Amino acid sequence: MTRTFNWRIVFKTMGTLTTLEALFMLIPTFTAWWYHEADLGAWLVSSIITWFSSWWMLLAGRKAEKRVGEREGYVIVATVWLVYSIFGLLPYWLSGALTSLTDAWYETMAGFTTTGSTVFTDVTLQTHSVLLWRAMTQWIGGMGIIVLSVAILPMFGLGGMQLYSAEVTGVSYEKLSPRIADTAKHMWITYIGLTIAEGLLLWLFGMGKFDAVCHSLATISTGGFATHNDSVMGFNPAIQWTIMFFMLMSGINFTQLIYLFRGKPRRIWNDEETRWYVSACLIAGLALAVGLGVYYQYWESIRLGFFTAIATITSTGFVAADYMVWPPLLWMTVFFLMFTGGASGSTSGGMKWVRLAIFAKSAMAEIKRRIHPNAVIPVRFNGHTVREATTANVMAFMFFYMAIIVLASMAFCGCGIGFDEALGIAVSMIGNVGVSIGQWGSSGCYAAMPAVAKWVATFVMLIGRLEIFTVLLLFSRALWKK
Repeated sequence: MTRTFNWRIVFKTMGTLTTLEALFMLIPTFTAWWYHEADLGAWLVSSIITWFSSWWMLLAGRKAEKRVGEREGYVIVATVWLVYSIFGLLPYWLSGALTSLTDAWYETMAGFTTTGSTVFTDVTLQTHSVLLWRAMTQWIGGMGIIVLSVAILPMFGLGGMQLYSAEVTGVSYEKLSPRIADTAKHMWITYIGLTIAEGLLLWLFGMGKFDAVCHSLATISTGGFATHNDSVMGFNPAIQWTIMFFMLMSGINFTQLIYLFRGKPRRIWNDEETRWYVSACLIAGLALAVGLGVYYQYWESIRLGFFTAIATITSTGFVAADYMVWPPLLWMTVFFLMFTGGASGSTSGGMKWVRLAIFAKSAMAEIKRRIHPNAVIPVRFNGHTVREATTANVMAFMFFYMAIIVLASMAFCGCGIGFDEALGIAVSMIGNVGVSIGQWGSSGCYAAMPAVAKWVATFVMLIGRLEIFTVLLLFSRALWKK
């Protein structure tokens, strides 16, 4: 027996979220007016279309039952990224910044999923409003459109628990307070605070005000959209160290960051996933720095090594040096770091270190069981025994993650892309990294990629951002049964 799907609550929620997108569009609209840019009309039209569309959605969702079940939650979470991207591409397309609908879709999806790859061959030719919107799409998508909605939807009488649990990344999630909306608000306050802090520091260290705003939005979201073609290569070391620090912070579980800012630093270090994540950044950064010591001066090799490691592990994708000119061992190290990701509950992509840790511990436990067949050897994480259901979840995720990489690589090869580059793109897209290897390499520009491959890439981006299961569950018959 199936329960009636609550379509009205889906339309009402989507209408509310799309209203927020229309309000966000007013910021680049004002920017276009401030700088007297020719695309002001395109921004006004885009805002109006988005606003009226949200009104029709709210009209379709009137008198909706205040019931958000698992099915409705997964549908909303998966659909909102598509809807936001549909309206988000309008300014690119109407202004003529991107004349191809495929390219406009790709750029928008790369923004909201915080992938950070681009189809702009020269971003310096774009208007201030376009550059700001690129950064804003990443910032909105970074913490999660749904987490934002959970903080706001209660004002409309809508619950948010199902949406929060469906969107927050990682194996599990943690509430800071009994009300899930309060948890989302705390996360957004921290998110906004980090953004403002980085923007001010970047400006103090010599970056222009506009560039500081855009790079701060792109860093805290671990997105990586830059306002220059060479990413952050042209900025001074102080700016690069600042971006490096905030990338590292953004890869930490935001719940742990909140405890840190509440004066409980021991809580963050007692978290095992944070230790795995920070240790990986240190070890990978040191390894790259040692390898670069032959080609750069001492401090420069340290800066470039750690910057590249942190930017890759956190899936930010900023580039301080063209790693494709490094020896193969070094850029292959960068490639394998693309698989990892930051901590669960952060804005970064990738597999997440909680899964990698449980996977590694399970493998070691299996080796011990082979030696001692009768011994009970539990897998422990953060001092607690990991449930078999959690271990199964991790194993299933790893399987689907690798399977999607294989299938995506085959699809890219079918579009005429070489095997090594196809594999690099697949890993980059599902991990929401942006940069890759080969032709696209550290530039992160995919303008020359075939149109079909771009559509495949955007689908893989979405799967990676929603951590696979949210999308796959929509195609499961079991979800639609009671």
